[in-house]
Amino acid sequence: MTEKQQHDVEQGAVFAPKFDSSGLLSAVAVDVETQQVLMVAFMDSEALAKTRASGLAHFHSRSRGRLWLKGESSGNVLKVEEIRIDCDQDAIVLMVRPAGPACHTGERSCFYRRIEGDRLQRLPD
Repeated sequence: MTEKQQHDVEQGAVFAPKFDSSGLLSAVAVDVETQQVLMVAFMDSEALAKTRASGLAHFHSRSRGRLWLKGESSGNVLKVEEIRIDCDQDAIVLMVRPAGPACHTGERSCFYRRIEGDRLQRLPD
């Protein structure tokens, strides 16, 4: 990549997502109102395109090996208000409005515990 191309990707207006060797980007879902991190997942080019087209968060499920609409079975979809991308375009932040819990355990966020010593401690609600 030339210096100009690098500059355009890192600081300009060129949208050129950089997928890893497995064809994935990291995607962090953040509640647009509370700024709480809700979940981290992965997107391939199809998930990114579906998310942009529909306004609902789609991911690549590594365990299922396929495209996955968040909330397709639970109804707990994530409505995407804004998509942000980091400087080198290999990670995305989805600013979302959740329609219910984001975590498959029923928790509002997948990040509901902290590490204390060698144990996990539930965060206060």
